[in-house]
Amino acid sequence: MQESKIAVLFPGQGSQFIGMGKEFMESDQEAGMLMDLADSISSVSLRKLCLEGPMEELTKAVYLQPALTAVNLICWQAVKKAGIQPEYFAGHSLGEYSALCASGILGVEDTLKLVTERGKLSEREGQRNPGGMQAILGLTLEEVEGILATFPENSKVTIANHNCEKQIVVSGYHEILAALEGLVSEKGGKAITLNVSVANHSPLVAGAIPDFEKIMAEISFNPPQTPVLFNVTAAEENEPAAIRAIMSRHIASRVRWFEIINSLVDKGVTHFIEVGPKKVLSGLMKKIAPKSSGCRTYQVNSPESLAKCLEGLNGN
Repeated sequence: MQESKIAVLFPGQGSQFIGMGKEFMESDQEAGMLMDLADSISSVSLRKLCLEGPMEELTKAVYLQPALTAVNLICWQAVKKAGIQPEYFAGHSLGEYSALCASGILGVEDTLKLVTERGKLSEREGQRNPGGMQAILGLTLEEVEGILATFPENSKVTIANHNCEKQIVVSGYHEILAALEGLVSEKGGKAITLNVSVANHSPLVAGAIPDFEKIMAEISFNPPQTPVLFNVTAAEENEPAAIRAIMSRHIASRVRWFEIINSLVDKGVTHFIEVGPKKVLSGLMKKIAPKSSGCRTYQVNSPESLAKCLEGLNGN
């Protein structure tokens, strides 16, 4: 009988909620210490924002990027201590930084430094080029690309995330997204505006790349101890210099999530664990690899959900 393989997945922006990480911070001293470190590096009380909000502040990229990463890493710390050893890591958008840390490519402090600076740069670009993101449901990648091709090139509207076969996220100026909504509806799809403050993974944030490259140049990147599938390429990479180059493109490039999950299934992964707030990635898993595929999905963001995950893994 083939041995089961585990992949740990980390969520990105959009998974935040008030109270995230609370149970681990209250029950585990090391979780509290990790959040203290994040507070210190970001010079913001991320703990207070995570536990008390307000959501409007927590959703700002400058706070959300380090806050969500800290909570992802707190959850991963608990999963690791429980003895779970995955064969692969992947992270959705911002969640990729948690994957880099978990795989040993980046240290914890360097990860928190990078996402803190990335959050500042994202917020800056969002103010320079105000835009947003829209999830398009019910249309394929090719259908959405066909709609976007009808807009002039200088509209800068682009596909930001390919989440599953018929869930595509686009980024662009607010007025372009408003016009897009009608065209999507005509084709039988549905457009939903996302609660984000920046048009991520698009030309509207590409201005952050040169400054972010300078910041990354001062950070040590290591070969992964456990393979990571990267958003930009949907493939593995072992060379630190190549990983650094991929992560500079990551800010303005498409998240190839649908390809990543299909690749992990092809590699024999049967157990997927979403480590971090909410169940956004677990929801996508049901669409990409339903139960009939033999894949099982778990989610961990509290001691209770970790216990359920361990129970499920031990039962298989």
